[in-house]
Amino acid sequence: MNKSENQLPGIYVHIPFCKKACHYCNFHFSTSLRQQDDLLDAICREIELTRPYEAGEKVATLYFGGGTPSLLTAEALDMLLNALHKKFSIDPLAEITLEANPDDIDAATLSAWQRSGINRLSIGIQSFQHEELLWMNRAHTATQATGCIQLVKDAGFDNFSVDLIYGSPLLDDAAWQRNVDTIIEADIPHISCYALTVEKHTALDTLIARGKKAPVDAERQAKQFLLLMNWLETAGYMHYEISNFARPGSQSRHNSSYWQGRPYYGFGPSAHGFSGNRRRWNVADNARYINALRQGHIPSEEEILTPVQQLNEYIMISLRTMEGLDTRRVASQFGGSCKEQLHKAAGRYLRGGFLENRGDILVLTNAGKLLADGIAADLFFT
Repeated sequence: MNKSENQLPGIYVHIPFCKKACHYCNFHFSTSLRQQDDLLDAICREIELTRPYEAGEKVATLYFGGGTPSLLTAEALDMLLNALHKKFSIDPLAEITLEANPDDIDAATLSAWQRSGINRLSIGIQSFQHEELLWMNRAHTATQATGCIQLVKDAGFDNFSVDLIYGSPLLDDAAWQRNVDTIIEADIPHISCYALTVEKHTALDTLIARGKKAPVDAERQAKQFLLLMNWLETAGYMHYEISNFARPGSQSRHNSSYWQGRPYYGFGPSAHGFSGNRRRWNVADNARYINALRQGHIPSEEEILTPVQQLNEYIMISLRTMEGLDTRRVASQFGGSCKEQLHKAAGRYLRGGFLENRGDILVLTNAGKLLADGIAADLFFT
């Protein structure tokens, strides 16, 4: 079966190693590299054991996330890429992204990544403010945060993204504007911005509970998100997903596949995969993952999504995007009564100015984006 590029699957590879534990992070990672070689061998074995969704299908995007994939040597990265190329037909024009931290970026490393085929970087800067980086327990400095951008440009990367975090107790509106202005002035093609979230069982959660760090101010976060949307829209960025902004043509192809409900493979401990109506996820434990793969077994669980779950997932992810929730698609896939029920449930948000109806497509307004998760939940079917 021939597919257009916007239907091709992607691949996510989780590299669960970091230099330091950021206080806010709840992703699966380890600060010990002791198991790195064994784990890379296990990922290659998982790739080998995985059956493609369709015979001969092409893959449109690769994404190395974590953790901190930029900790890998060029040889380790090449080993993973070789395993993927042996198993899958990677599109010659595939977007291949590597998440990187500023302190791992130098001219020689950038050149090595390019030789491996990496053509997009996602850089975890988070802030350009020294005190805030210390507060987050980030491994890099403010100087490295600014310096890495020029290094990336000098190396010839014209497709890269920068992550920023807003809403921390140390970040007042003036400092937030300095962070965003730095991005705009550097003409960075893609920006991902996330509200600081206090996840359970993280160091930040514990420190706040013990009174050693100030709690997050939800009103400040909301204000800084509204300011962000205004600043970046004025600067010509498209707000194409709740947390993502891009110059026209610089949207993340890989992440867009998630929001469009396309299939993707996930390799590595804690990685998720999706095949349309089936979701699977690997064990979030390095030792168990390695031991299982040594025995020729992929340590994963899966679920088959019911039609109601598929509809609710579409509601949730589509509302996050600028394309919005297409109720005509809902009618064709799930029945006309579902479309009618959606419009009825959306009525109060349309009247309140949180949603707009653009020819049977429901799109969040800027005010609605502050309440995106709650609005989606209210529209869910049971």
